[in-house]
Amino acid sequence: MSDFGAVLESAVALLRGLPRRRAHVEAARRSAAQWTAENPGTDAQLVVDIRPGTPVVDYDLLLAHPDGGTVALSAPAEEGVPWLIEHSTHWAAGQLVSVDEVHLSVAQALTMLRSLSRTTMSPHEEIVEQCLVLNEVMADDEPPAVEDLQAAADEFRRGRGLHDRAATIAWLEQVGMSLPQFEEYVGGIARRRRFRRRKEAELAPAHLATHRAEFARVRAVWVTGPDPLAPAAPADLIAAPAELVAAFTAAAGEAQATVGDRWEYELPEPLRGAEPGSAVGPVRHEKGFLTGLVIERRPAEDDPATLAAAGQAAFNAWLAERRERASIEWHWS
Repeated sequence: MSDFGAVLESAVALLRGLPRRRAHVEAARRSAAQWTAENPGTDAQLVVDIRPGTPVVDYDLLLAHPDGGTVALSAPAEEGVPWLIEHSTHWAAGQLVSVDEVHLSVAQALTMLRSLSRTTMSPHEEIVEQCLVLNEVMADDEPPAVEDLQAAADEFRRGRGLHDRAATIAWLEQVGMSLPQFEEYVGGIARRRRFRRRKEAELAPAHLATHRAEFARVRAVWVTGPDPLAPAAPADLIAAPAELVAAFTAAAGEAQATVGDRWEYELPEPLRGAEPGSAVGPVRHEKGFLTGLVIERRPAEDDPATLAAAGQAAFNAWLAERRERASIEWHWS
């Protein structure tokens, strides 16, 4: 065998031995660099293909031929197809959006739409947020726990009224999704939920420490409507908030009355920071007026419920900051 033939044989062994998980790409690069150092004159370059929406990666090795030119070597694992053939069309063909390292296809986006639920966001905004989380979990090799998979599957089925196996199978046939595809999809949901749960727990203590006032627990009553409504005496409001609501509701049929416990940050802006027992309003609020009263305010504590709320707020802030830094490209044409 020629010297270059021996180099090719060694290069194939290198490619076949490289770890094919996204989390281990840097280790693969180091192995390739060491091989290049041991085979001077090859000018070897490792090319990494990170597959969209999966932790699996593929590799090519580019080698300088002794007589000039470059040899591209592929060695897909098992019965795989070289990724250059799989990507023989334009790389963005069938792609909807790229968010950093995640390239989401139209088919993947349609599947993802089945689990979107936040009415305060447009579908494309929520898809971007899901992709941001995917960027974080793609390197996660830890399989979801059985209970996490079950919880994700149960939540998905409940949201679509699929209360038994027969209904679920019928729905899968209707949307053209195989059972293995459904299991993979549910696994993705479980991984994203696990990442969010862990990230919230990580961020919660610091967020609560720096935003403690926002997590006071407040009992308040307020009425919003198109017309200004004068409050009764503060003492009457504290003693009988239910009567206040009834009176305001009777006084203006279009008014909306609310009594309940809220986190400070969830209150209408005019009520935040108001002293207990002092009436607020009527003041301009959104498209009408607000009149209300803070009945009681309890300072935030480091209890599980408060930490959970702080974790959710911290995660949303982290996600917003992550979105600001992200590279987002929609492939509409």
